[in-house]
Amino acid sequence: MGITAEDEAWMRYAIRLAERAEQRGEVPVGAVLVNAAGECVAEGWNSPILHHDPSCHAEIMAIRQGGKTLENYRLIDTTLYVTLEPCVMCMGAIIHARIQRLVFGAFDPKRGAVCHALQLADASFLNHKVVWQGGVLQEACSELLTDFFRSKRRQRTQS
Repeated sequence: MGITAEDEAWMRYAIRLAERAEQRGEVPVGAVLVNAAGECVAEGWNSPILHHDPSCHAEIMAIRQGGKTLENYRLIDTTLYVTLEPCVMCMGAIIHARIQRLVFGAFDPKRGAVCHALQLADASFLNHKVVWQGGVLQEACSELLTDFFRSKRRQRTQS
């Protein structure tokens, strides 16, 4: 399955959520959970600093809200759109939630757990396989992160 116009539209929405994180001084990552009917059932953005909780990644926030919205810990027949390739914690939650499809923007060669540092999407020991697509609006998603960290480095050198 290739990248669709719907994938790009939801990724633009996730980018707007990532911008909310950035406005709060958080790493700009956003996530949106969509059901099979194409409706948003949950959203999230990075907020570990705000919540004093290292597990408050965008994906986890969307998964938590999705479980409450759907009144189920299994998020079957959903697609999660996220601006950055998920880390191992988030990929584990995606798998345990039984999310059907994962679509992400920027690849994370150092910490990505879908197809880079780890390939959990293809791990033979898991009982659920997540269909995934990376690189949707990759340039915009990568630029958001690059600009954020460039700004942080600049602030450190000026102080």
